[in-house]
Amino acid sequence: MKKTLTSLAVAASVFAAPALAADKLLLKTPIAFSTALPGLGSPIPRVAEQLDVMSGGTLKMKVYEPGKLVPPFEILDAVSSGKINSGYTTAGYWAGKIPASPLFSAVPFGPEAGEYMAWLYYGNGLTLYQEMYDQAGYNVHVVPCAIIAPETSGWFAKEINSPEDLEGLKMRFFGLGGKVMQKLGVATSLLPGGEIFPALEKGAIDATEFSMPAIDARLGFHKLVKFNYFPGWHQQATIFEVLVNKDVWNEANEAHKAIIETTCKASMADSFAEGEAIQHAALIDNVENNGVTIKQWSPEMLEVFRSTWQEVADEEAANDEFFAKVLADMTEFRDGYTLWKQNAFLPRK
Repeated sequence: MKKTLTSLAVAASVFAAPALAADKLLLKTPIAFSTALPGLGSPIPRVAEQLDVMSGGTLKMKVYEPGKLVPPFEILDAVSSGKINSGYTTAGYWAGKIPASPLFSAVPFGPEAGEYMAWLYYGNGLTLYQEMYDQAGYNVHVVPCAIIAPETSGWFAKEINSPEDLEGLKMRFFGLGGKVMQKLGVATSLLPGGEIFPALEKGAIDATEFSMPAIDARLGFHKLVKFNYFPGWHQQATIFEVLVNKDVWNEANEAHKAIIETTCKASMADSFAEGEAIQHAALIDNVENNGVTIKQWSPEMLEVFRSTWQEVADEEAANDEFFAKVLADMTEFRDGYTLWKQNAFLPRK
């Protein structure tokens, strides 16, 4: 356990435990990502451990691996209805129900992790995040609880040198980036992580994206497709959420609410650090031991993706008022952040 989280837990438990003695809460939490996937599913067992320690044992979380209690794509409905009282997932999975939801998960050519968190915590992001679920009629309280840095752009069986090379491909793709790929002639599907390798193996899909190199390595994509493309223009950062049934949240005492929110905020830092620490080893292993060729998108291909994303963004905003509201707020925040970014950070070569 990371020193920072442990120290925080000990300090909090000393002050909080006496006040919580009469109140107990058990969060039964199905998750959308295996705990074996570093940075993706691995944060939530650490969160569960810290909730227990920080509350002096009065607040516990029981974690259920994907599909053991509720299928990943049913977590939102199950939490909202009260079938379960909490879940761990990502908002981008609800695009078919809530058009704006991918904006709170990953945005093509969108904010990197630091900027994303700045918008969430010190802009209007977190308020809009909760408003999204409220206005869509879901009885949930949302708490951002993990974030990872850029993903790979995809795994392909052949080189992709032009937009024409994408036409006709069948590819697993996530979120708003999937809509970009559809415009470029790709037939996309959104599969849970555990279903991607079998789909590749059987030829149901030709290519896939999923996550960061160290995560993709656990799923074995390199055994079937050998061209791994970067940068991950579609997901420069990805947010993961804890959803709590709103009735349960409203009935929880203030100390438990604060412990959940503080632990998840610490988990945002911890998950980001974990993800950043382990990617280079996976890249080296892919090249030296797995026969993978790492490819960079050309400036021309990145411009195709960027201009197509702008078309998608304009269409989504025209079709959904709340999407337009969130995108406008995020864009305004990013316009201000750009002034800081261009002056403060070293240029990339």
